Amino acid sequence: MDSVALERLELARPVTTRGSCLPEGAQGAHLNGCVPLSHQVAGHKYGVDKVGILQHPDGTVLKQLQPPPRGPREMQFYSMVYSEDHCDPCLIDLQAQLPKYYGTWSSPDAPTDLYLKLEDVTRRFQKPCIMDVKIGQKSYDPFASQEKREQQVRKYPLMEEIGFLVLGMRVYKVGLDSFDTYDQHYGRGLVKDTIKEGLSKFFYNGDILRKDAITASILKVQKILQWFEGQSRFNFYASSLLFVYEGICAPGLVSQSPRDSKMAPEACEQNNNISQSLSTMYSLHKKSCAQSHYQAKQDNGVWSSSQQPNGNRGLARLEEDRKESKSAVGQETVRDVEVKMIDFAHVFPSDVPDQGYIYGLKNLLKVLHQILEE
Repeated sequence: MDSVALERLELARPVTTRGSCLPEGAQGAHLNGCVPLSHQVAGHKYGVDKVGILQHPDGTVLKQLQPPPRGPREMQFYSMVYSEDHCDPCLIDLQAQLPKYYGTWSSPDAPTDLYLKLEDVTRRFQKPCIMDVKIGQKSYDPFASQEKREQQVRKYPLMEEIGFLVLGMRVYKVGLDSFDTYDQHYGRGLVKDTIKEGLSKFFYNGDILRKDAITASILKVQKILQWFEGQSRFNFYASSLLFVYEGICAPGLVSQSPRDSKMAPEACEQNNNISQSLSTMYSLHKKSCAQSHYQAKQDNGVWSSSQQPNGNRGLARLEEDRKESKSAVGQETVRDVEVKMIDFAHVFPSDVPDQGYIYGLKNLLKVLHQILEE
């Protein structure tokens, strides 16, 4: 590791937080009972930027619509994927990889300010450890100006080589009962020689390396990769994966400390099960995506869709999802980790596989495997 890499890693120190995670000056901000999302790790933040993310009293999150064409494009992409009157296998499979979408929301005081009403995938966790990772070799879309392209490349020149960028993360430290937070500057400071160590910090709770969370993350990212390898209808730019796992270890959980090479019998048995699960996942046949009767069109960078969910239909789906969630409380092994695709302001129709996103996913999986094995 060269001196420059060491210096970058040294500069990227975490920030420890024990109180409110709200932006400064925003603790008292309310909008019809909504408050700024307290555990946001990346992206536009309410009270800091012109647009941001709020938490609704019903447990959903509200993502403020960005200016055209980005905001309308993202809204129409969600509406297309979650349209209730289609039976497109490709889009139905994609729904499993996204937060649930409940239509749009606006305050009676500002009816023209639209928000996307989305599932809060962190809600069921007591101490959610969260990481936002931008995926792909390019963080600008084909319609970006030359100035925008150069700006994005300057932000992280290694994007094309590494294929992903850590935008932010918060990690629960068990012994201190506090969170370490890392912002976008930390991720941009990671180079080829330090990316493995930098990413592994997300899974280290100050005591042990959470190999259970790493393994579950690998399986979920592999699912997303399978979807991408089976479709050639969309290209995603500046889109992210949101990782979430429970910071409080389950009773009896045995994991390996980075400094301890010995493993308890329970851990050995767990790792055997992990290996079998991974083998099963890798042997799954790739699902092909049938062409839908919904043809994706692009007009000034905006998706066209036949119908958008209205508020009533969104509320009905929200109630159904809550019932399903309650019935699945006992399925802890399935619910330990979430990995969801987010941020779709730069998704465009295509007739070829999204090689940039696929490259990023494969490289991310490679690094996660190295952390798990080494």
